[in-house]
Amino acid sequence: MTTTRSWVWGIAAAALAVVAVLVWIFATQPASTAVAPPSSASVISPPGGEGTPASSAQAQPAAPPAPPASSDATPKAAVEPERGWASLSKEQLQALITAAGQDAIKTAIRRVAPSVVLIRVERQVSARTPFDPFFNDPFFRRFFGLPEGPRVQQGLGSGFFIEYAGRKYVLTNNHVVEGATRIEVVPSERDPMPAEIVGADPELDVAVLRVRGDVRDIPPAPLGDSDAVEVGDWVVAIGNPFGLAHTVTAGIVSYLHRDIPRPGGGSLFRDMIQTDAAINPGNSGGPLVNAKGEVIGINTAIQTAGFSPSFLGIGFATPINPVKRVLDQLIAYGEVERGWLGVYLQELATAVAEELGLEPYSGVLVPDVIPGQPADGIIEPGDVILSVDGRPTPRVDDLMDAVQARRPGEVVRLEIWRRGQRLTVEVRLGKRPTPEELARLRDRARPQPRPQPQPQPQRTGVAAFGLQVTENSPSLAEHLGLPTTEGVVIVKVEAGSPAAWAGLEPGDLVLEVDRRPIRTLDDWDEAITRAERAGRVALKVWSRGAYRLVYLEVGP
Repeated sequence: MTTTRSWVWGIAAAALAVVAVLVWIFATQPASTAVAPPSSASVISPPGGEGTPASSAQAQPAAPPAPPASSDATPKAAVEPERGWASLSKEQLQALITAAGQDAIKTAIRRVAPSVVLIRVERQVSARTPFDPFFNDPFFRRFFGLPEGPRVQQGLGSGFFIEYAGRKYVLTNNHVVEGATRIEVVPSERDPMPAEIVGADPELDVAVLRVRGDVRDIPPAPLGDSDAVEVGDWVVAIGNPFGLAHTVTAGIVSYLHRDIPRPGGGSLFRDMIQTDAAINPGNSGGPLVNAKGEVIGINTAIQTAGFSPSFLGIGFATPINPVKRVLDQLIAYGEVERGWLGVYLQELATAVAEELGLEPYSGVLVPDVIPGQPADGIIEPGDVILSVDGRPTPRVDDLMDAVQARRPGEVVRLEIWRRGQRLTVEVRLGKRPTPEELARLRDRARPQPRPQPQPQPQRTGVAAFGLQVTENSPSLAEHLGLPTTEGVVIVKVEAGSPAAWAGLEPGDLVLEVDRRPIRTLDDWDEAITRAERAGRVALKVWSRGAYRLVYLEVGP
């Protein structure tokens, strides 16, 4: 109740400052503004049911009249409404805006901060030293007093209470608690309480904890709408950097939908919120809060340089909406299972779209299908997926979100564009591989090249569209890490040519020309000569570790 009332009083004070500006601008008649207190309910209900609000989320009586704004918040010179807009100086207007903004930020902090917790974890790790060949000997370990067996590693992170279906849980990052043998949650001004993992999802890097203890008086954090976030929005990061409990930093949203490499590589964090609010080690798992006091993301990663783990002005948060969508699975099953088609995807850029007779970015191009996966035999290379169950998929991220929102075993209806016709097909989804499994799939598809002398090509084919190619061979395929010994290998790309503009590079592999398989140099010569007479060509290539469809055209 105290948190809700302070939030209402803060909003009322900020509103008075804004009303004052409007009165001075229009100066026509006295204006009155009623500010209704937003709902403090922060309940997420599982599909098909309604959650039970906590005591802190019950309906509140109407807000009392706001107290008069203090002279500290409103410039004394701006007190004559009849003088209108002309009476306001730039400094006075800036002071009003600053006061209103500061009040909004402070009320947002007061609304969420009581929900934020410090998380302490312990893990069993191997005790390794640079002198392992010697110190692994029991005699040396006893001589130097080194512990036998694994040692205990301690770590710190952040989290925050939420409410789901009438119960309170703690949300944090998966990497904060992964592999932990002991977890403690420390709310503000409370003793530590033991906690356990209910569910975790490495894909989103999110984990849900159940706390063993009395948490009835701890308010859950309100969850906002991360899809409504815009670049330039004010945000606040709350957490425990370097173990400094309940530290607050402020900034703005500096970019949206950012994809960044995960530590160790192999896969990406997708669709992240980028912010300049300071995020440091220990902030992981804490909330990123908007100016209304709603959690819009979970602080997850920072940009670093060299060996320094400290903040460099760029941090990243996992958007809260994808987290909300998987909460039911995490709490009910302990994990998230996502749908999987088993296809390669490519944006439908302008040149490709025009060749196919479609509007740019009206669907997603499928350059290839992974053999043995759910879409094999249903989707064909060159198809464009226009929608999933009636939901348009103009970009790759839209298609991935639509498919991954379904569970394995579900049947989805895909509208596709194939050779100038709209078709509808159904695919029973498989289970999406983990990030590690996806990395292994890519590794198998493109073996790592082994150091060896560059094989000398035997001969080159017909040059066209700025491309010069040579025949493929086992030694050349092994050297370049190509997935097959068929096709022809690009050895030269003429600067400024259609091939160069399409991003083709030496070492890329051409597998099809105008949907005709290319197995030998003679196949290439015949197909490319025909295409050159037509002035355009469609190539299926293996480039940068993935299949692509490339359309080239000779200019007028």
